[in-house]
Amino acid sequence: MAHVLIVDDEPDLAQLIDFNLRDAGFSTQLAATGETALASAREHPPELVLLDLMLPDMSGIDVCRQLRAQSASREILIVMLTAKSEESDRIRGFEVGADDYVVKPFSVRELVLRLKAILRRGGVPPSSQAAPLALGALKLDLTAHRFYVEEKEVPLTALEFRLLGHLMTRTGRVQTREQLLEEVWGLSSSLETRTIDTHVMRLRDKLGPARALLETVRGVGYRIVEPSP
Repeated sequence: MAHVLIVDDEPDLAQLIDFNLRDAGFSTQLAATGETALASAREHPPELVLLDLMLPDMSGIDVCRQLRAQSASREILIVMLTAKSEESDRIRGFEVGADDYVVKPFSVRELVLRLKAILRRGGVPPSSQAAPLALGALKLDLTAHRFYVEEKEVPLTALEFRLLGHLMTRTGRVQTREQLLEEVWGLSSSLETRTIDTHVMRLRDKLGPARALLETVRGVGYRIVEPSP
């Protein structure tokens, strides 16, 4: 079972989550500060970080940003955990690379099930053990979990990788925001579709000279298209 790093400075809540995750078969590690979390992630890299937004020494946003900036922790799944429920807080978390967002208070049992679902969709499916996807200047190696633009490797978060893979395997076909929420995020309607727009904008920037291949279909959604001859 996956190893989860729980980052929260509320001892009672952290221990409650820790107990339930261990009971569900996860291995866990606790951190009460951002610095401790970053050190723990370096020493014993987890598959997933459950990260509180409000920490005593730095914000969860800063911790998330630093994890995404380091090659060793770039692909770790990150779930933000916070009492803040404003849309701006959720968008900010996704902008720095969070994969999901859980708002306090929450059901611990539901949290465990949600983390299992995130870990399942974060992995590489068996069908992806094949040749890389190639489209013009873009190459997505599903097996090695690497992405290249004009043969130069470009780092993607786990969520960006899934989003691009989903679009590239459906080249030319429009994907609605609702489809992307369900098939990439694994959610139905618990996340604003504006979040999709934020991720697509960040992903498009990473496509560099091939950014025009990722098209917006106004009022509908997005699609990846073949490059012009």
